Amino acid sequence: MKILYAAAEAAPFIKTGGLADVAGSLPPALKKAGEDIRVVIPLHSGIDEEYKKAMVKVEEFYINLSWRRQYAGIFKLKYKDTIYYFLDNEYYFNRNNPYGEFDDGERYAFFSKAILGLIKILDFKPDVIHANDWHTGLVSLYLKDMAKEDDFYKDIKSLFTIHNLKYQGVFDSSILSDVLGLSYHYYHDDGIKFYDAINYMKAGIVYSDGINTVSNTYAQEIKYKFFGEKLEGILRKHEDKLSGIINGIDYDIYNPYNDKNIAVNYDSDTLEKKADNKLALQKLYGLKENKDIPLVVMISRLDPLKGIDLIKHVFDEILQQDLQMVILGTGHREYEDFFRHFQGLYPDKLRARLYFDEGEAHQIYAGGDILLMPSMIEPCGISQLIALRYGTIPIVREIGGLKDTIQPFNKYTKEGVGFSFKNYNAHELLFALKEALKLYNEDKKTWKILIKKGMETKNDWAASSREYIKLYQSLK
Repeated sequence: MKILYAAAEAAPFIKTGGLADVAGSLPPALKKAGEDIRVVIPLHSGIDEEYKKAMVKVEEFYINLSWRRQYAGIFKLKYKDTIYYFLDNEYYFNRNNPYGEFDDGERYAFFSKAILGLIKILDFKPDVIHANDWHTGLVSLYLKDMAKEDDFYKDIKSLFTIHNLKYQGVFDSSILSDVLGLSYHYYHDDGIKFYDAINYMKAGIVYSDGINTVSNTYAQEIKYKFFGEKLEGILRKHEDKLSGIINGIDYDIYNPYNDKNIAVNYDSDTLEKKADNKLALQKLYGLKENKDIPLVVMISRLDPLKGIDLIKHVFDEILQQDLQMVILGTGHREYEDFFRHFQGLYPDKLRARLYFDEGEAHQIYAGGDILLMPSMIEPCGISQLIALRYGTIPIVREIGGLKDTIQPFNKYTKEGVGFSFKNYNAHELLFALKEALKLYNEDKKTWKILIKKGMETKNDWAASSREYIKLYQSLK
């Protein structure tokens, strides 16, 4: 099967969030499974020169955006045995940021339409175009619109993946004719009209042949008001084509056995070496070096959706426990200031690293004992999967992908790989943490079993890629 995977970002080339991790790891897994999959992303100016120098220009063409005629260059690079195409237009993509520019609506309309020009120019006709998030939400609409006049596009199917429904790409309705060059025939409540605006995410939902999200639970949650971000009605209308497939992680990148970022390599058969990583982390951050004290970690964007308000509410009580804590991440200023303040109050217990560094993140996963992830909303989440891989026990809220991936520990049957709580309630979080600390302090044997089970849980892309292949085939 031929598949074109379209996204605004892909690791390691350009990354702002989890979408890039998926776009950089799912296609190679599908390629390994025998599919002819290729990836297309914009040629962002932020892509490292190392990769740009390795690219080969293969073609160029022009596309029309209403009255505009815009250049599109195609560059090609093979990575992890997978072909990546980079769509070049300096006017649109020679910017400081992949998103957040004044003309994002025009930039990603160009990208979406240029994707359809690319497949014809390169003579690569996919069976399925797999688009991701609002940046490529217009692909399926353009595909159906162009198929009316060009038979080349008629039998190409489209899949649209929602990674996070909160970010939708909403723009003024004037963009429909002035930029998109589309008829007002599409501007209605069952089309791309969103109140008095245009919604790119909604376009992907309405006009794609299939829709999926990054976990089964999130696929159900977004049909209801709290999670639906004002699109729950249209999602219920199209629920017959909505499904969920959990994300995986790249086991080559996240592997404590050979990870060059961590102090001492280990696996599930050499768990005693994990404690050496704790000592190295404590030394790095100036905490008292002690193998026995529980080290609680959090690697997160500091945002209300990540449950930071729950932590704030009981943070004094958390830090009064016999533990150490390390936080890595950036976000809202009020949260950063809060953690700076508490680092001053508890200098022997807390280190707040208010930046992000990939290498340090690996060291924290390897050195931590417990990961806190109390999200308000979590479509999938990968931190809990990475934590399991490194033998760090996650405490999560039973929501979205966290519910699907973390089976709660049962002290009677010894089943489960982590701890969880159900309601968005700070004291439920505190109770779950105290339960984990109690097990850590009082039953080292069971704690070691818990770590080993977590590390041996399969959360790579093998199973999920098979589910995607089935989904692609169901669209034909």
